Amino acid sequence: MIERLFRSVIDSYHHRFVSRRLILAIDLAIVAFSFVAAAVLRFNFDFSDINWPVYRYYLLFLLLVRWISFSAFRSYHGIVRHTSLEDAGLIFQTVTASSLAVVLLSYAASYLSGNTLLYIPISVLVIEYLICLFLMIASRFFVKSMYSDIASNNARTAPQDVIIYGAGDLGILTRNVLLKDPQRIYNILCFVDDNTTLAGKSVAGVRVVDRETAFEKYLKKNAKEIEVVLAVQNISRSGKKEILEYFLQKNILIKVVPSSNDWLEGTLSSGQIRKIRIEDLLEREPIRLDSVHVQKEVGGKVVAVTGAAGSIGSEIARQVVHYAPLKLVLIDQSESGLYDLEFELMNNYADLVAQIEVVAVVADITDEGRMRRTFRLHGPQIVFHAAAYKHVPLMERYPYEAVKTNVLGTEIVANLAVEYGVEKFVFVSTDKAVNPTNVMGATKRLAEMYVQSLNPHLTHNTDFIITRFGNVLGSNGSVVPLFRKQIQSGGPVTVTHPEVIRYFMTIPEACQLVLEAGAMGRGGDIFVFDMGEPVKIVDLARRMIQLSGLEAGRDIEITYSGLRPGEKLYEELLSDGETHSTTHHPKIMVARLPAVSFQKTQGTVSELKKMLPLGNRDGMVSLLKAIIPEYVSNNSEFEKLDHVEEDFIDPV
Repeated sequence: MIERLFRSVIDSYHHRFVSRRLILAIDLAIVAFSFVAAAVLRFNFDFSDINWPVYRYYLLFLLLVRWISFSAFRSYHGIVRHTSLEDAGLIFQTVTASSLAVVLLSYAASYLSGNTLLYIPISVLVIEYLICLFLMIASRFFVKSMYSDIASNNARTAPQDVIIYGAGDLGILTRNVLLKDPQRIYNILCFVDDNTTLAGKSVAGVRVVDRETAFEKYLKKNAKEIEVVLAVQNISRSGKKEILEYFLQKNILIKVVPSSNDWLEGTLSSGQIRKIRIEDLLEREPIRLDSVHVQKEVGGKVVAVTGAAGSIGSEIARQVVHYAPLKLVLIDQSESGLYDLEFELMNNYADLVAQIEVVAVVADITDEGRMRRTFRLHGPQIVFHAAAYKHVPLMERYPYEAVKTNVLGTEIVANLAVEYGVEKFVFVSTDKAVNPTNVMGATKRLAEMYVQSLNPHLTHNTDFIITRFGNVLGSNGSVVPLFRKQIQSGGPVTVTHPEVIRYFMTIPEACQLVLEAGAMGRGGDIFVFDMGEPVKIVDLARRMIQLSGLEAGRDIEITYSGLRPGEKLYEELLSDGETHSTTHHPKIMVARLPAVSFQKTQGTVSELKKMLPLGNRDGMVSLLKAIIPEYVSNNSEFEKLDHVEEDFIDPV
């Protein structure tokens, strides 16, 4: 009957809060009950010994003082369904203060008037205090418990069986969070831990078993009905990947508890325990930066980032703010992306940005006048040049744009860096510049050559540094978000070729290495990043389908669309004529290759400038092939130019 009444009330007020006046009325009713009970207990249930006419006034006085105290401490302003220990502490303070006030006031009134009837017996007040304090606190927690149980029962279906991988502090915390979830009932079957000394023992009332025992006893027959949650602190990337792969090979999906840095307001909730993503399987050991070195290079200086609204440029900006530059100049032609980045920095990094002047500049790097004014006004000391067109098939279709931005835009920014005395110019390149098979890669390679040729040509103090790496997870145009969308829409997932492979790196990882390379570079260096093991794209697609709880070929089809214009089966980090040497950082190498003369690269760039107004696509691509002999088109209309013997005028 009582539960039915509570269920009815909760259904009606599930999204509303009880009136404060009602809570105050209930609290005062508890005071009245407590006083009457205290008087009865004090006189051993002998009602005839109680002077009710006098005690009536005692009660009214007590209610008045309690009401003033409740109002002063605002003890009835809390939301009962969310009662916490802090609320209990506030009630303790309120009741204690009002009881002390009643004792002092009644004693003072009796003493000053000489009328002993004005003195409320201390024994009654002590008993009333204990009863009132207990009932006020207990009533709130009782309502909270009833609300949680009944409300959650309304939303719950069958209990969800869970296995928690990790019997340490994080595993115990995860157990507690799941058991307190108001939306679902969780049944913790066991802990799994690799520590053999814990096997067979109990932690927080839950049995600990090894991995194989958990599989044989629970998962072998009921894998689809059981959730496995990975809750292990301080685990290596390789160890985490090994655990995830173990369960995936058995077609068991696993969830992970996020890092404590990602907990909302420092508290873990069941909603933050998420399914594993493909990034969890591709991530590698964290990069260890020489932060002191980077701080020395960046701290207190004016840093400019071109292409700041892009995937790489925006992450460079996020990381640079941690090193306290004097000013951070964000340059991009995308007003929306630039606005979003500026807003993000101001809100998510408020404490850091408060000490930095952040300037967002809407500008096109190919507009020399605009860029000159920007350099003159802000005087950057370090430039991270990330602005570029990177989409291979589109640039194959529009070589004009690739040449204009990737080559001529880089020339403008690099020349201004020399003119305005920039200390370091870090050029963000790509592995597609190595033995290029497309216009995009060729334009990036020519930009590399131009930047590199500036170091020995001019007498200046600017160090030109080139960084080269492969695909980054989650970047604009990355295959991962494309596959994710295709899976969500029911497929098919399109892969260009069954044998195509790519290197992958996370955006933060790539940008960390850019900062490190920029700090260690001394001019003319081409830094190549260790991209780890290459990944077969079709395997990536199958794994992403599996992580979605589906099966490739049954639930989601994988189709092959053929290599797109300019694409090749695999990417390279070094060209045929390049060698490399190691640096102090295990993930950064220096490519060694013959430098092309400044006169030759400048001559080619000048010829490309002349061709732009004409829109001569074949002419522009032919010039690129002339200065980059390793540029051989693949699956492209420009393959015809690889076999045409023409005498081009050497620009030198």
